[in-house]
Amino acid sequence: MPKEYASLIFIAVAALAFVILFLYFIPVRLWIAAISSNVPVGLGALIGMRLRRVQPGAILDPLINAHKAGIRLTSNQLESHFLAGGKVQTVVNALISAQKANIPLNFDRAAAIDLAGRDVFLAVQMSVNPKVITTPRVAAVAKDGIQVIAVSRVTVRANIDKLVGGAGEETILARVGEGIVTTIGSAATYAAVLENPDRISRTVLEKGLDAGTAFEILSIDIADVDVGENVGAKLQTEQAEADKNIAQARAESRRAMAIAEEQEMRARVQEMRARVVEAEAQVPLALAEALKSGNIGAFDYYNLKNIVADTSLREHLGDTGGKGDES
Repeated sequence: MPKEYASLIFIAVAALAFVILFLYFIPVRLWIAAISSNVPVGLGALIGMRLRRVQPGAILDPLINAHKAGIRLTSNQLESHFLAGGKVQTVVNALISAQKANIPLNFDRAAAIDLAGRDVFLAVQMSVNPKVITTPRVAAVAKDGIQVIAVSRVTVRANIDKLVGGAGEETILARVGEGIVTTIGSAATYAAVLENPDRISRTVLEKGLDAGTAFEILSIDIADVDVGENVGAKLQTEQAEADKNIAQARAESRRAMAIAEEQEMRARVQEMRARVVEAEAQVPLALAEALKSGNIGAFDYYNLKNIVADTSLREHLGDTGGKGDES
């Protein structure tokens, strides 16, 4: 009896393990759904997906959806795209939407767009229902110096043929902003821009701004136009202020140089006066030395004194205007 029980237990464990492995490698629900949808998927393909670490549900569900929509795809195509890092369900949804909208799109093109990082399903939707992009406030200055601020709405449609390698929305916005600045800058006055805002949209649209992008521009509409600052007058005021500051700086520099020259002249005069005082202080010593050495006599000395006294008297009379004689 114990051997019979052991055999039964071993058989039960083996059967349970087989069922678990079978259910793991072969998702029965998906397999039945694929067969009922006439999708040719063999058991070997399901086991191979598990061995390649591919989720069968990520392949079979999109494959069933594609076959229901009349799009013939194989599990190998979807599995290859999955292993390449693509979004299988998104690609299949894009193919179904493109077929319903009569947009020519095959699996290889859709897979390439998806692997390029674009949302291929959103691109198909934008081909059917164009998208409106609102530009930020673009400021430009007319020739009369008045600033004009414009906001535009750009209606774009996805160009599926250029989604791989084409520029995105940022390029469209940059080009439209550049066109607005150029158009406003070429206007003679700001009033001309306000009177005909559609001139901006016509001029910008004629430039072919969608070249090399993943979109086709359908229309450019000016949503709002405002008057900004008087940039010309502001620049003239700033220039005048700068000229005034430069003139003041130059005048201050000349004044500082004049003061420096005056102070230098005063220093020279004081130096000369100090030398004169020093020389005058040497005169008595020179006279004493001359008397001592006999170069001049006493009579000569007194004559010199009389001359000095007479000179001093004349200078005094000149300073008082002759009033000393009247007194």
